[in-house]
Amino acid sequence: QVHLVQSGGGSVQYGGSLRLSCAASGSVVSINDVEWYRQVPGKQRELVAHSADGGFTNYADSVKGRFTISGDKAKHTVYLQMNDLKPEDTAVYSCNVVVLIDQLGSTWSGWGQGTQVTVSS
Repeated sequence: QVHLVQSGGGSVQYGGSLRLSCAASGSVVSINDVEWYRQVPGKQRELVAHSADGGFTNYADSVKGRFTISGDKAKHTVYLQMNDLKPEDTAVYSCNVVVLIDQLGSTWSGWGQGTQVTVSS
């Protein structure tokens, strides 16, 4: 069984920085894939960043150069570092991960609980 806890977020002013974390515990060998989404009420959920095992990383144009995905393999934790935040980055951010749970290649996927990021001008 895998338990996923998302943390971070909060309120910052224009140009500030925040870091979101998504930590997996339990039957975890590694986190193989992570997607960070954000959603504003009344709008479609947006994929802002994606990282997969093997070095693949991709960012939405709206956050490219400002947001960075990273990870701590020992802690089974992935991060989304958000710099130079703008009011239009205000949203609920959620992680979606694919976790390798055994050496046979079995995987588990799930969502973080979502955290609010608010950027004031």
